[in-house]
Amino acid sequence: MAGATTAQRGTPSSDRPGRPPRKGAGSPKPPKAPKSAKTPKRTAPRGPGQHLRRGPVLASLAAAVLLVSGGTWVLYGSSWLRVEKVTATGTEVLTPEQVLAAAAVPVGSPLVSIDTDEIESRVRGRLPRIDSVDAVRAWPHGIGLKVTERKPVLLIKKDANFVEVDASGVRFDTVPKAPAGVPVLELNAGGSPSARRFDEERLLHEAVLVAGSLPAPIAKETVQVKVGSYDSIVLELTGGRSVRWGSGEQSDAKGRALTALLKASPKAGHFDVSVPTAPAAAGS
Repeated sequence: MAGATTAQRGTPSSDRPGRPPRKGAGSPKPPKAPKSAKTPKRTAPRGPGQHLRRGPVLASLAAAVLLVSGGTWVLYGSSWLRVEKVTATGTEVLTPEQVLAAAAVPVGSPLVSIDTDEIESRVRGRLPRIDSVDAVRAWPHGIGLKVTERKPVLLIKKDANFVEVDASGVRFDTVPKAPAGVPVLELNAGGSPSARRFDEERLLHEAVLVAGSLPAPIAKETVQVKVGSYDSIVLELTGGRSVRWGSGEQSDAKGRALTALLKASPKAGHFDVSVPTAPAAAGS
């Protein structure tokens, strides 16, 4: 009995009935509950309305395709927008018929397919007198050609004919009769000390520069442009009058000085504007 009593006393107080276990007494902790996995979101099934919305989109695409196809047919396939008439304006020496023949616009072709740049190049190449040409479409059936002709400022005598030269120095045509109001070049620079330095082409350029810078009233009265050297250019005017011009430099200032001299000394026979700041007139 004594042994049994001793054994009961040695029993820990935590094992006594009616009392809760003490903290830290070595009793195991209950295991943690595992984390629940995330439930994947469910995609709602497509309803009939979402399928129906495709209808208007497809219809719009079909309408766009039909519109483009129809427009292409109207421009290229139909007979509504084709070249039926070609006109030319701006001619002076040339005739409109000459311009139309040089343009060679394919009548009956779709208007949209006409290459206006090619037409312009063709006209300039076949008619050197043409300085510029503007080809435009005149919807629904026309092509219009607006041309600007070169104007001669100087003539070069060639046998019985005359070569026309414009203000840019371009020799663009040969005519049997000298146009009124355009001076003729007389080039006589063979004995000039500067002949090696200034060849005929350079002297021609100087003569063109002078003739192109003359005020219109004086240009009409200029009969001849004589070139003896680079700085020896003389103008022969109507009525036997002459003008010492010098070189082609300061030609605009020289033209203004000559205009003033002609007004101040209308009966003078000789004028000198080689130094435009000190012009002179003499003779009668």
